[in-house]
Amino acid sequence: MKSESVVVLGAGGFIGRRIISALLATDWARPIAAGRSIRSADLPPQVERIRLDATDLSDLTRAAASASALVSCIAGAPDQITGSGNALFAAAASVSPSPRVVYLSSMAAYGSATGSIDETAPLRGDGGAYSHAKAAIDVLAAGHPFAVRLRPGIVYGPRSEWWSDKIARLLVQGRLGDLGRDGEGICNLVHVDDVAAAVLQAVRLPAAAGNAFNLANPAPPSWNSYFELYARALGVQPARISKARLFTELRLYGPALKVTDKVLGRNNPWQAYEALRPWLMQLVRHEIRLESGKARDVLGVRFRPLAEGLDETARWFLRSE
Repeated sequence: MKSESVVVLGAGGFIGRRIISALLATDWARPIAAGRSIRSADLPPQVERIRLDATDLSDLTRAAASASALVSCIAGAPDQITGSGNALFAAAASVSPSPRVVYLSSMAAYGSATGSIDETAPLRGDGGAYSHAKAAIDVLAAGHPFAVRLRPGIVYGPRSEWWSDKIARLLVQGRLGDLGRDGEGICNLVHVDDVAAAVLQAVRLPAAAGNAFNLANPAPPSWNSYFELYARALGVQPARISKARLFTELRLYGPALKVTDKVLGRNNPWQAYEALRPWLMQLVRHEIRLESGKARDVLGVRFRPLAEGLDETARWFLRSE
């Protein structure tokens, strides 16, 4: 009989669903999916579900009182991240014994840091509101000895809205590819199943408590290389994107697509054409490399080879078209 109840906040999202599936596959965990709209989430029918507001202290306290562990993979706006994080750690600290809390932070918490970054690097949180929110809750979590902080890089894999679907569309449409010097930043990719494996170990291993772990492929490619590898897995020749083309995408084409999407909604005939976002262009220039040896040595994570992961992701995308 599965003895450890693990409540997953944000279980209906891309990462949350994979964590639920990984927990289901064990002989020890009873996953419980939690969220406001969890009843309609695309999850296996046997998964127990509880409706709660992740920013509500009383809701989270009730969940914490009966759980062996809480896993938070809440996404969304910065105020949602801070509100849910503050409530989560207040709730977990208010019950005895405190359950293990696994908090999915982000590479974004390091902000503008560059070079090789391990878990001792300061959390600058200076990369915008999202970066600030992730850093603030990561720092809060560090004050709780029962908490484990996971800092994934770019989480890809089947069903990833941005890194597997929208990027694929841009590559297939020839609107993204080799960006020249603008694309030579480091792409800290990590497969979603590697994140789920890290979560399971973080829930169970005593040595994980109170620690932070970076999660990223130990040999990260440049963004140009990622785009090339993914394009070839998708069966297309990667395009060479000139500065003039990039200017047109960012200043003219992208904004026009966003306007038509807002005005026409589901009736937008250009819905399949994604807008190239300015924040993506900032990211592809960022030369930060996450050092993930600690996750390998303490959690035992064996990161999936990039070619294998991208081939799987490309097959998913092509089937879903």
